Amino acid sequence: MLLIYLLFFSFSFISLGIFFIVNDVVYFVEYELFMFNGSQLIMTLLFDWMSLIFMGFVLFISSLIIYYSKEYMLGDLFLDRFVILVLMFIFSMMFMIISPNLISILLGWDGLGLVSYCLVIYYHNIKSFNAGMITALSNRVGDSMLLMSIAWMFSYGSWNYFMYIDFFSMDFDVKLISILIVVAAMTKSAQIPFSPWLPAAMAAPTPVSSLVHSSTLVTYLLIRFNPLYVNSHVASFLLFISLITMFMSGFCANFEFDLKKIIALSTLSQLGLMMSILSFGYVYLAYFHLLTHALFKALLFMCSGVVIHSFKDCQDIRYLGNLFIQMPLTCSCFMIASLCLCGMPFLSGFYSKDLILECYSFGYSNLFSYFIFYFSTGLTVSYSIRLIYYLVIKEFSFYSYHSINDEGWVMLSSMFIMVFSSILGGSFLGWVLFPTPYFIILPFFLKLMVLFICLLGGWVGYMINKFSLSDSLINLFSNKVCFYFGSMWFMPFITLKFPYFYLLQGLNFNKSGDYGWFEFFGGQGLFSLLSFLSLKNQFIQNNIFNLFFVIISFWFIILFLL
Repeated sequence: MLLIYLLFFSFSFISLGIFFIVNDVVYFVEYELFMFNGSQLIMTLLFDWMSLIFMGFVLFISSLIIYYSKEYMLGDLFLDRFVILVLMFIFSMMFMIISPNLISILLGWDGLGLVSYCLVIYYHNIKSFNAGMITALSNRVGDSMLLMSIAWMFSYGSWNYFMYIDFFSMDFDVKLISILIVVAAMTKSAQIPFSPWLPAAMAAPTPVSSLVHSSTLVTYLLIRFNPLYVNSHVASFLLFISLITMFMSGFCANFEFDLKKIIALSTLSQLGLMMSILSFGYVYLAYFHLLTHALFKALLFMCSGVVIHSFKDCQDIRYLGNLFIQMPLTCSCFMIASLCLCGMPFLSGFYSKDLILECYSFGYSNLFSYFIFYFSTGLTVSYSIRLIYYLVIKEFSFYSYHSINDEGWVMLSSMFIMVFSSILGGSFLGWVLFPTPYFIILPFFLKLMVLFICLLGGWVGYMINKFSLSDSLINLFSNKVCFYFGSMWFMPFITLKFPYFYLLQGLNFNKSGDYGWFEFFGGQGLFSLLSFLSLKNQFIQNNIFNLFFVIISFWFIILFLL
């Protein structure tokens, strides 16, 4: 019943979004809560084609994921609690989507952070708790940035940035607000140096990973705030960070052996792709890729969940292989999703990714960013072909299980629906979002550059694994180099070390300060001194006559001696 309700609202929102984009309609729903020092706190909801289509896609993917969870989480005693947490995550997402107000965005943002923490630690073990703590601490940086931007916008009289975004001049205030918003988005989208929390969040159940990684909301936040930072130094900074994140995640995915972490790193790579094209000001292209990426990335996680479920929670791709004979339907869906990620022509990823790469060639950029951009695209195809090789082509390695079949009809039916949406979604969105098609004229070698890079990356990824060069590379000479590239440039260790270092220093300071010298010189020491003096004063007052007679006696003795 929940599936039917969510699908009904999903198709309703998508239909309304198409109606709004055709008729150019925007609705603001406002309710003033109170006014403080001339600043109005207004509850505002923004309904335009962008928010409505995005909400429709979120509800469509969420409905299929909840239906998928019915069989994936079958043995869970607290399945109702899991579904309620997923619904809270969906409502927080939708609240953030339709909010043009910084305070309501913060409410949706914190709702996402809190519910995602609860979902990451859903399996109560040490790995989940550590991953949840990394996730929570990383996202708190973004919360602080949003809070500072809210405080800085207090002088504008309102927090509805849509009301003032056309009147903003690029002075110090707006530059600071744009920097704060971009840094907040960097933390939530796991750009360098906040990258380690995204692969660590794979400790959550696979349906949650599918939902979280398919709906990369922070790109949507930057789409809304795009006029603030485009054509400025903040955009150049965002371009550099996103390109390095693309390169790092693509390179590390070629060294990773955890199935879910490879897909998480591919999400990180696509986030870098969206951020980089946003820094050029191509808002609709980033939004287009955001929607198409949501479709095939949800399908990719669903297929990996079926594989993990069938192999009794084994996620190491070195133990898998030759699954096409035993799980043909799941492998077919997995290969279609991987080809969408690579940008295979006429699949959904091709329509957005090819357009982004051609617009990048069409724009102004230096040679370094151009090389990193295309090289990272080749790395995407490389780790996708590597993953297909390990799962489908390579010989079967997990000798403990000999008869493995496709999972039940519930998971497969939800995956089939996602397959059709992944194949047809790109062309459908291209027709809807761009009434006038993009027509980009480039030289012949630049026009074929995208296809050449994809074919080269796929060939390299296949040949490296075919000749087992990845095994021979890991020897005494290159072991540390491979470990460096496979561990996200040591960022997880640095991220883990810094909080523990500060916590340890805080413990030492607490011992030496609060329980040490501050006890002697601080409140306890002052209390002891005053207690001592008050006791002496009380003693003097109680024995005043005796002391008086003793002093008089000494006085007379001194007089007689003199």
